[in-house]
Amino acid sequence: MKCTSRQKSVFLLCVLLFACSLSGCGNLSYDMEYHVDYDVSSFNVVSRQETRTAVPFAASLCVAAGDVIREESPDMAQAEAAALFGLDRSEVLYAKNIHERLHPASLTKVMTALVALENGQLNQTLTATNAVNITESGAVLCGLKKGDTMTLDQALRILLVYSANDVAMLIAENIGGSVERFVEMMNEKAHMLGATNSHFMNPHGLTDSDHYTTVYDLYLIFQAAVGYDTFNEIIHMSSYQTVFYDETGREKAFDKPNTNRFLQGEYQAPSNVTVIGGKTGTTSAAGNCLMLLSRDENGSPYISVILRAEGPDIVYSRMIDLLGEIHK
Repeated sequence: MKCTSRQKSVFLLCVLLFACSLSGCGNLSYDMEYHVDYDVSSFNVVSRQETRTAVPFAASLCVAAGDVIREESPDMAQAEAAALFGLDRSEVLYAKNIHERLHPASLTKVMTALVALENGQLNQTLTATNAVNITESGAVLCGLKKGDTMTLDQALRILLVYSANDVAMLIAENIGGSVERFVEMMNEKAHMLGATNSHFMNPHGLTDSDHYTTVYDLYLIFQAAVGYDTFNEIIHMSSYQTVFYDETGREKAFDKPNTNRFLQGEYQAPSNVTVIGGKTGTTSAAGNCLMLLSRDENGSPYISVILRAEGPDIVYSRMIDLLGEIHK
């Protein structure tokens, strides 16, 4: 079919606009909020007046559709899923089953802390109700009773340093108005971050068949949390001491070490890596889980995650191997 002169002009204009969009001339950045119902993650809007390029949702994120394993990669046979993300270059250095839905155990508490930091004030007083009465065998508790009070700042430190499940319930009920509403807020935040393979049923991570996430979603959640100075400060603490109060005003002392054995000095990262901190998690369903923020000798940050390792020593030894991939 032959083209008329007008058709040729329109065609040339379209080509010119497309070339402009590729070269960047006249580009205006759109600040677009991610939405889970979007059909696409990015798109271009072209008009005759100007070319505007929408910034992709994942422009600054590490992205991997599947496994990233090289011949010299560490052996992760004793862990169900694992990954190492280089944040400066948005690079996935290692990935195994990163989109598989698994129980996260207490790594859940990173999302709990993130929602609390976004919606609460560090100096606000939290008051315990019967919601803090957790009876599951083996659950880590700080001994909260109905009527006990502490600030959100204290609660976040106990939550992340000692992983107390009763404190997770205290935070949820006071920040969300109810535990149920707080869990809704957790799921809403997960979707906002793009963590669409996650579903939370509680703020602590004790086992529930419909409570799950993935290595990749945990990376998205953790990266958002480390944007808060308070969160970074807390995960770097080797221990925490404080005093809170019962309903009569009597002092109740708390003094516990960090559950992270890197911060306890029991395990050492490779010589070119400094572990800033992170979160541990263990249940019978989740196995042994560990998530870390680390930096190399140049100060570049990395997030590493291991889910469902077969034992506590295994999760730490495999994490050392994973951190060994930095600048390998």
